Amino acid sequence: MSEFYRSRKDGEKELVKKFENHVQGKAFHFFDVEELEQVVEFYLDENNNKKALKACEFAVEQYPFSIELIVLNAHVLATNQKYDEALSVLEKAENFQPNDVDLLMTKANILTICERNNEAIESLLHALTFAEEKDEILFQIGMCYQQMAKFEQAIEYYKKVLEENVDFENAIYELAYCLDVTDQLEGSISYYEKFIDADPYSYHAWYNLGVVYHKLKKYQKAIEAYEYAIAIDDQFASAYFNMGNSYAEMEEYTKALDAFSQTLRIEGASAEVYCRMAETYDQLDQIDLAVKYFQKAIKYDPLYDEAFYGLAKTLTAQEKWIEAVHYARKALKINMHEAKYWQAAGFAEYQLGNQNAAIDAYEEAVSLDPEEVSIYLDWSYIYFDSGEIDVAMNIIKEGLDENPEAAELYYRMTAYLIESGKYKEAFIFLENALVLDFEMHTVLYDFFPQVKTQKALYKIIDQFRKDNH
Repeated sequence: MSEFYRSRKDGEKELVKKFENHVQGKAFHFFDVEELEQVVEFYLDENNNKKALKACEFAVEQYPFSIELIVLNAHVLATNQKYDEALSVLEKAENFQPNDVDLLMTKANILTICERNNEAIESLLHALTFAEEKDEILFQIGMCYQQMAKFEQAIEYYKKVLEENVDFENAIYELAYCLDVTDQLEGSISYYEKFIDADPYSYHAWYNLGVVYHKLKKYQKAIEAYEYAIAIDDQFASAYFNMGNSYAEMEEYTKALDAFSQTLRIEGASAEVYCRMAETYDQLDQIDLAVKYFQKAIKYDPLYDEAFYGLAKTLTAQEKWIEAVHYARKALKINMHEAKYWQAAGFAEYQLGNQNAAIDAYEEAVSLDPEEVSIYLDWSYIYFDSGEIDVAMNIIKEGLDENPEAAELYYRMTAYLIESGKYKEAFIFLENALVLDFEMHTVLYDFFPQVKTQKALYKIIDQFRKDNH
């Protein structure tokens, strides 16, 4: 800790002690607006919201016309989830300071929390008229539209932000997200190229062009864009990190590891980067290093659930079922709302013979992510394997209700119907499966290793191929 930082913290503590003595009547002190703001900020930093609120009440009593204190008071009220009170305080202040930008933005933030986005936008547009720097306000308007799923309007405002400030990182990321949601990524390339033409040294513009190419699965072009960003700023950690992800998608794992290592060199330890390195080592079948880096992620951040899940998956591949269950359950303790964690736990529990625990886990997984086809496949197999084929088929039907275009579910239903001796129904499902994804038919051969059954299936599938060529 630097001497300056230690001295500042000691000064804050001394000021708070003086304030508390004054409030308790032990001594009398005079406090100016700035000192009272410091006291409130100190309590907020200490997560002592009740004391922060009392300090605000005292401060506003002393300086009832201080906009800084009124805005701070509203912020503290909102922190205590007293949203109506916070808005009331701000609306009263608006009567004598109707054009204060901080006041209007604080009001908009609280309205957004209350999901009153249209009112928030109205307040932000009013603030925009008086603000010298407009990028943050434009960004907040974009976020409001995005929250309402009005992505076209959000895109319009994020573009306005970048026209004001091309290096506004959050606007770059949110714009890419909205363009992705609205299937406009391909068309957005020319938009970013326009920025690059105007300022070839904007590393953020190059970086975001890389993000777009990555989302479009044009990984080599993404890497080239990231390389330009790094050439301009060789300490741009995010560009190295994303370059690593693009190399990993191209299965160039050694280059991916080099890029991730550069990210660590610049930014220092990171649970996310350790995890990506672990996953990359896993792809290289360097299991010991994969485990080591997952453990490094956990050591750095014991609440990083992705690391526990990664360990569970790696140990599952090694058929270390007890350890896999242990780490999947650890991930779930941190985050119970991630379907893939439940699925990992369910798979490992089933391998241990804990059928009821596995079924419970798959039920949770499906409720969280009904569009994940593999959950229905794994879950139904438990019943199929125990001879309850009708239950297995009902689970696949449930999956088809949610995912009517999922070829793999049709193939699995075909397999279950064949096992049940319902060949006519099986043929109907097989036809649907072949129409949806002909190449996937090989999954049936995996399900039926018997040569006789494979030959019969091959004849039907080959006839379908000829009829539909």
